[in-house]
Amino acid sequence: MTEKQIEQLLKDYHWMINSVKIMRENLNDIGVGLTAQYGIEAVMPKAQGETSDPVYREVVRRSKHHEKIIGYESKVKMIQERIHVIEDVREAEVLHWILEGKGYSWIARHMGLSHTHIKRLSASIAKQMVEYVHYVQNVQKCI
Repeated sequence: MTEKQIEQLLKDYHWMINSVKIMRENLNDIGVGLTAQYGIEAVMPKAQGETSDPVYREVVRRSKHHEKIIGYESKVKMIQERIHVIEDVREAEVLHWILEGKGYSWIARHMGLSHTHIKRLSASIAKQMVEYVHYVQNVQKCI
C-alpha cells in the first residue's frame, strides 16, 4: 500500500468500523418485517427475470453488502495491526482522533497546532505504517 492509500484508510476507518458493527448487529434480522402477499396480489402475474420473493431479494441485497463489510473488516484490521508502530506522543494523539472520525481542523484546534502541521503528522503516520509493512515483508523473505 502507498502512503496516500494508508491516509485514506485512516480517514475512512471510523465509518468502516461503524458499518462493521452495525452489520454484525443486524445479521439476524434478515426477513424481519417482510410479509407475503395475499388475495388478488398473490395470483397476479409477476415481472419476468427476477424473483418476486421479498425475503430472497433482501438476502441477496444483504449478501452483497456483507461482501463489502468483509473488505472493510480486513482494512480495519490492517490499521489496527499497525497502530503500535506510532510511538511519538503527538502522532499517537493525532492517530487516535483520526480513528475517532475527527477532521484535521478539529484536531488542530484541539491540540493547539496548525491544520498543516496536523497534515504533516498524518503523512508521517502513514509513512511509518508503510515502512512497517515493507519491513515485515523483508523479514518474511529472509525467513
